[in-house]
Amino acid sequence: MRFSQKIGKTSVRDSLQIESIDDSLRNRLWNVILEVFVEQFNNSAYTDDETELGNVCKHLWKEFYKFPVDTIATYYNSTRVSTEGFMHFLRDWFFEAEWYELYDLIEFLAFIDLRIKRGKFSESTNQAFKRELAGYRLIEAEIIQITSDEEIQAIESALNITDKWSSVNLHLKSALSKLSDRKQPDYRNSIKESISSVEAFCIILTGDNTATLGKALAEIEKKHDIHKALKVAFSAIYGYTSDAAGIRHSLLESDKTVDLEDARFMLVSCSAFISYLKAKIVF
Repeated sequence: MRFSQKIGKTSVRDSLQIESIDDSLRNRLWNVILEVFVEQFNNSAYTDDETELGNVCKHLWKEFYKFPVDTIATYYNSTRVSTEGFMHFLRDWFFEAEWYELYDLIEFLAFIDLRIKRGKFSESTNQAFKRELAGYRLIEAEIIQITSDEEIQAIESALNITDKWSSVNLHLKSALSKLSDRKQPDYRNSIKESISSVEAFCIILTGDNTATLGKALAEIEKKHDIHKALKVAFSAIYGYTSDAAGIRHSLLESDKTVDLEDARFMLVSCSAFISYLKAKIVF
């Protein structure tokens, strides 16, 4: 993990790759294009007829890049598309393009894959997205954002308002860094840190250093106007993290699998709850 991520200087949007693509994700997507998309098309030619891959390259040249068809590279003394020449052009463009232009290309390739081959391009692309924590998924040849602006704003807001409470802020930053670690994400401990951030905030509110989340919520409810449904909801979440099969139980318990979606949900929920408490309670 980079130093900037560890100390919370890398933005939430960068950590979750919403409006950017880092080198690791760009490289991984390029490998998917080469090894999954391109490899499924036949490029062998025994006559001057266009190969299967050549037709795909020509289609991209005309319909995606909108270039005149007579400007595409061809083999010497032939009308066939030089697939090597096109792939050289594609590679140069791919590693210079903006992140949103790459996603345009991914959608276009997914449409071809879906209509012609029905291969594994979408599946492999989504594996790359998930591995590199991109906030998007490819569904039926359309890239869909799965981490909303509201979720990002909830995390950013909680980080901003807890700057003066180091115990809360450190737990939130740790939850984000464990979730966004590209090489070795730790979803289980990210959830622990998220719920610990709420506990730490509740301890500050109650002044009781021994208070658990459940006890703190009960004390806060006595003193402040908090809807009972919210207390019940967060008590239930706390129960999930504390029960025999939950997150806080021994890590030797392997009957429950924790994934990115679980960790992201907990971080967003806990961040939103901290912001809610801060807005409701003046101290």
